[in-house]
Amino acid sequence: MKKTFTIAFILIFFLIGITLFIPNKNYFKSGLGIVKNETEKIFKKGAKVPEEYSKADKNKNGIPDPIDMVQAARKEVENETVYVSNYYTGGYPPDSEGVCTDVIWRAFNGMNVNLKNLIDEDIKKNTSLYPRVNGKPDPNIDFRRVPNQDVFLNRHAISLATEVKPWDVENLKQWQPGDIIVILKPYEHVGIISDKRDSDGVPYLIHNSTPHAKEVKLSWITDSTPLKAHYRWKY
Repeated sequence: MKKTFTIAFILIFFLIGITLFIPNKNYFKSGLGIVKNETEKIFKKGAKVPEEYSKADKNKNGIPDPIDMVQAARKEVENETVYVSNYYTGGYPPDSEGVCTDVIWRAFNGMNVNLKNLIDEDIKKNTSLYPRVNGKPDPNIDFRRVPNQDVFLNRHAISLATEVKPWDVENLKQWQPGDIIVILKPYEHVGIISDKRDSDGVPYLIHNSTPHAKEVKLSWITDSTPLKAHYRWKY
């Protein structure tokens, strides 16, 4: 404990000392923000966020379905699946490549749910609800488009909070493994919530963006980009 206090005080005085020589007040505020964040990490105990994900095990493999999704998605990270945006006859890209939406259907495969078939069928029956299809369904690509996954999940999954609040357990317990986030602006993106959390309770996100699939803290994305949606499959 004595060591942590010493580190904290050194950090505080160091940052304040630097800001005294910087005339720009924005830098001063930034320095104080860093001090606040670092001292919170040192003195606060880790946020205890309840595990409230579904324990359903419809594929009967002894693992809850949401964890099946996470484990299947994490294989993308372990394999460093290369980000390649392409069109494939039959719809499916090679195992070694893909985009953000491929993480999602591969995660669904982990619990033996064929997302491609579900989306293709929903588009066939409700084409007008899918603007990205533009009236011309194409099973070779439709299930791999972010707007189409968003429409499908909005129709068939549970919608949850889109704001992430570090240290706020009531907020953070809404973010559980296997949940899916969607971004439509300023760019289109999707990812799967991991079963890992940082000490402040914020979960990690498994997604694929250039150059390859990765697992990063969710707030690294949400701090600068608003989420369009946060979904949970009806297990």
